[in-house]
Amino acid sequence: MRDFRRNLVYGEAMLNRNPDSSRSAALSTVRPPRSLLALALVMPAISAATILGALGFQHIGGYEPCALCLMQRTPYYVGIPIAAVAVVAAWLGAPRWILVVLFAAFGLLLLYNAGLAAYHSGVEWGFWEGPSACAQAPAGGSASDMLGQLGTVTPASCTEAVWRLLGLSFAGWNVLVSGLLAVLGLYAAAAAWRVRAA
Repeated sequence: MRDFRRNLVYGEAMLNRNPDSSRSAALSTVRPPRSLLALALVMPAISAATILGALGFQHIGGYEPCALCLMQRTPYYVGIPIAAVAVVAAWLGAPRWILVVLFAAFGLLLLYNAGLAAYHSGVEWGFWEGPSACAQAPAGGSASDMLGQLGTVTPASCTEAVWRLLGLSFAGWNVLVSGLLAVLGLYAAAAAWRVRAA
């Protein structure tokens, strides 16, 4: 019995002394800093506000989106769930590699969207031609053609900006918003990578 107690006391002393012990390893996992969680909350909030604004302009303002406009919405539809999962992961203190993957995926997705929006802006300014799907259907034609088009919705042209604010169209503003979100996502990925166990 004395030997058992002596061994128990000796083992506890060694655990307290040795930083590489199993007890220290169990306590080495730390939650990400609050700034990272705040950053994670900002990204889906801005993304949701952007896509809701686009839908509002369409369904309330009556601005029909063109083919390139609709393509620029897809990264938001994919990115918002990714950002929401990143928020939950940061809140629960998930392993840092999970946070890095989520933030990097969001950042790269919105970086792609910023490039797509810049391409669309160039089409609107006449710097280059847009895809054939962006060409507006020609007006006129025979009476039978006109009757056939009554039941179809003509897509908006990608070459003409239907709205501008401070000289920027919807696509131009999307370049800025998507670029900002891409920077935030990639910065958050880098910050999550730098998180070290205490």
